Amino acid sequence: MSTVETLQLTLLDDDGSLRRIALDEAPAFARPSGPLRSRVVFAAVHVVPRADGDNTPGAPADIDWDATSAFRRTMWSRGLGVADAMDTAQRNMGLDPSATRELIARTARGAREALTDPEIAAVFPEGAQVRDLVVAGVSTDQRSEHQLSLDEIVEAYIEQLQATEATGAGAVLMASRHLARVATSAAEYEDVYRRVLEAATEPVVLHWLGTAFDPQLEGYFGSTDTAAGAETLLRIIAEDPTRIRGVKMSLLDDAAEIAVREKLPAGVRMLTGDDFHFSHLIVGDGTGTTEPGAEQAPGEYSDALLGAFAATAPAASAAVQALDAGDPDEARRILDASEELGRHVFSAPTFHYKTGVAFLAWLNGHQQAFTMVGGMHSARSLPHLSRTVELAATTGNLEDPALAAERWHAMLRLAGYDLEDATGASA
Repeated sequence: MSTVETLQLTLLDDDGSLRRIALDEAPAFARPSGPLRSRVVFAAVHVVPRADGDNTPGAPADIDWDATSAFRRTMWSRGLGVADAMDTAQRNMGLDPSATRELIARTARGAREALTDPEIAAVFPEGAQVRDLVVAGVSTDQRSEHQLSLDEIVEAYIEQLQATEATGAGAVLMASRHLARVATSAAEYEDVYRRVLEAATEPVVLHWLGTAFDPQLEGYFGSTDTAAGAETLLRIIAEDPTRIRGVKMSLLDDAAEIAVREKLPAGVRMLTGDDFHFSHLIVGDGTGTTEPGAEQAPGEYSDALLGAFAATAPAASAAVQALDAGDPDEARRILDASEELGRHVFSAPTFHYKTGVAFLAWLNGHQQAFTMVGGMHSARSLPHLSRTVELAATTGNLEDPALAAERWHAMLRLAGYDLEDATGASA
């Protein structure tokens, strides 16, 4: 990347001091010319609220549907699938059940329309269907009661499952807070999942969300011991692997993911949700691809379903293109840079990572204002956001550096900072 000498970025450090760095041009990440072949990748995306809407804490989500839909089209244009109505979309943190159902329906409809666009259809396999472009979260959160019986949990899951399948979207069975509260054994988890899976008409993705993302899910799959929980998950899959499209593990534990990945039945994908370690998990165990089109064995790598890729879609697409071209080193270089940004965005408290995703979407011009449903844009400090924009700049994840600098500098001025007080720039 060449340096734009006249463009600088002013940053705010933890001690309140300002400093400047030189701002580089955006990397020339090419859009794919055909379908991504080496990995299946879904970006878990956020929702864009109306800038003039009432998105105060506790209010129903007031969503800018045009901007929200347009953001999803940017994912598809890069050859990435969309994972919607999941925790990145503020599920259980501002996205209410009514808005959730409308979001899934709108995104599925948008995917159907996208498949009629020759440019987008060209970057997905021939014969692709809506469920190849979008998967959506299915849970039990439409029930407001704190406690539900196991039978009621099954009914709530199936209600959402049927509504999602009716749109054409693929289903992701999310971890249920209701189930975490009432299940007393691994056997009860197995029974609930068996009954829900029997109702599915298409293979689903199972989602294991760790406590870093949602502390209310402690002990999911019947144990606080990860290895024991993994055995329960594997038994659920083994009962009928044809009903399982993949597993999304979001434990921020790469060793645990690899251990499960190696035991998955043929045809069941591991979709990493590990925003701390995705680079080596996606590229694989070191064997890489030796020539264009060469393939690794299924247990040697993870596919992806990542919130981090909502913020780094051009880089994610470029990395898979590099794998397709037989260049795992280049893929690793790109993903390592994005992972550095991801580790900061997803730093503790990890469940507030959504603020960083929305912030980067604003910096990159995908939404009018830095706002979030439930007022969650206030969940990170200014120095934390400053480090976010710095890492986005230095890892090549600002799509329009000049726009990002303009917006970030305006935010600093609004907070009362005089940018003339910043110390000199580094090259």
